[in-house]
Amino acid sequence: MKVFQLSAEPRTALGKKATKALRNENLIPVVLNGGKIIELPFSGTLRDGEKIVEIGNGKGLITTDITVAADAVRKLIYTPDIFAIELDLHGEKRMAVLKDIQFHPVKDNILHIDLLEVFPEKPVTIEVPVKLEGHAEGVKAGGKLTLSMKKLKVRAPYTAIPERLVINVDNLGLGKTLQVGELHFEGLELANAKNAVVCAVQLTRAARGAAAAAAAK
Repeated sequence: MKVFQLSAEPRTALGKKATKALRNENLIPVVLNGGKIIELPFSGTLRDGEKIVEIGNGKGLITTDITVAADAVRKLIYTPDIFAIELDLHGEKRMAVLKDIQFHPVKDNILHIDLLEVFPEKPVTIEVPVKLEGHAEGVKAGGKLTLSMKKLKVRAPYTAIPERLVINVDNLGLGKTLQVGELHFEGLELANAKNAVVCAVQLTRAARGAAAAAAAK
């Protein structure tokens, strides 16, 4: 994946009033999830913006409340591309990916972002864009190629996840479909249902007519 560099500041003032003040300054509240797992009770020191979320079995997860400038994330959000995000936080570099974005229901501006911290050795699940290549046999026969799933869920270390999944459709015949279970990408695990249809060559009216004419001879 491409790397997107983003500066962030810790957020210590929480609540509706503080959040509204941030947005008035063109800043977006963000939560960085997936941080360090610690034993409870915790005897260490938390940095600005950090808090502990209990996850059970005497363990907790350190998450971090931060803010980023709205202008700084436009090229990250409004694009079909996916990125690994290099966060500059607390004077150190931390890698993350987009987990969720909350938009205003009317104005469509960004209200909140959830990031997931990632590590080279730990698998993560990310939706990756699909790109079809080739000229399907069914299209040559008069069919129409349709893409049902523009993105697929991929599980792998973030360093192994490609910018897009390229699928060759040369052998896809007329009226045939290509399902998730038929796909294989080295080093990647597809997390979608195996019977989900990724793409298909649909019969068109012209193709049906040609087939009927051929059958009548």
